[in-house]
Amino acid sequence: MKINVWNTILQLSKERGVEPAIIVKAVEESLRVAAAKYFNRNERVEIDFSPEKGELRVYAVKKVVSAPSLPASEISLEEARIIDPMAVLDQDLVIDLPSDTLGRIAAQAAKQVIFQKVRDAEQEKIYGEFAPRLGEIVTGVVRRVETSLLVLEVNKTEVSFPVREKLPRDEFSRGDRVKAIIIQVQRGPHGPVIVVSRTNSRFLGRLLELEIPEIVNGLIEIKGIVREPGERSKVAVLRRERDIDPVGACIGPKGSRVLAISQELQGEKIDIVEWSSSPTAFAKSALSPARVQQVLTADKEAMVLEAVVADDQMKLAIGKKGINVRLASKLVGWKILIKPLSG
Repeated sequence: MKINVWNTILQLSKERGVEPAIIVKAVEESLRVAAAKYFNRNERVEIDFSPEKGELRVYAVKKVVSAPSLPASEISLEEARIIDPMAVLDQDLVIDLPSDTLGRIAAQAAKQVIFQKVRDAEQEKIYGEFAPRLGEIVTGVVRRVETSLLVLEVNKTEVSFPVREKLPRDEFSRGDRVKAIIIQVQRGPHGPVIVVSRTNSRFLGRLLELEIPEIVNGLIEIKGIVREPGERSKVAVLRRERDIDPVGACIGPKGSRVLAISQELQGEKIDIVEWSSSPTAFAKSALSPARVQQVLTADKEAMVLEAVVADDQMKLAIGKKGINVRLASKLVGWKILIKPLSG
């Protein structure tokens, strides 16, 4: 049977960005499934499909016998002669799917499977594009606002931005541009699931890399980041070159570098502190912006430190609702107790 499907296949391939071979395979599979409704005795269906030539043939082969016992592969002489009046015993009879049935299959049954295969290929292409970008910052446009998430469009792909991954002061409406980091790329039953976040610590790390060339160049290393998103974060940095001030380089002239990042994070305060392998020295810098007089090891086994600060530094050291000492403790990995110098 001559059918004109090659141009359709090429058009689908171009529109959906899917290789023609994938669509051809989908056509063959759909024809095999649909032909089983005509060849309903478990016959082995053969398909000859040359889309470039516009040639398509779907058929089964049965042996002509006097008393068929295997209906999937045998046919009686009487039935065979209905198909081919010249049929004889022991002949391999080729039974073609009728052209009207074949045309209907090509127009209907094949269509659904073709588009399913095309969708599958599209989804695999999306997964292949985004999986290597895990941990990368992207900018998307808000397309829908739902109860528990925002749906962003990134490179013509829908991306989930859950409400829990928003900063407390984030307010976005349809059409707004959102900068976030990809934290999840998974295959799902309805296609790839891509999730982005603005609260993840890696988002702050990537923003620092974008703003501070010394980090990208390896002159400064980020050793740790802790956040209470939208409120305060602490970043521990280590110099890799003797002549570099890691804290100053990250803060920038008049605080310009860290200010730009803080503005992206809706005013989140960012403390850049110098990392140290000594827990007491590290804790002293981690409690910034408070000036700490001394840090002592209170209980090495329980990993408890005691920071001594002047009375006028107590509020800074503890922070609003305890946020400063809490983040410092997380960053250092030791519990830090604040003690007044006067006490």
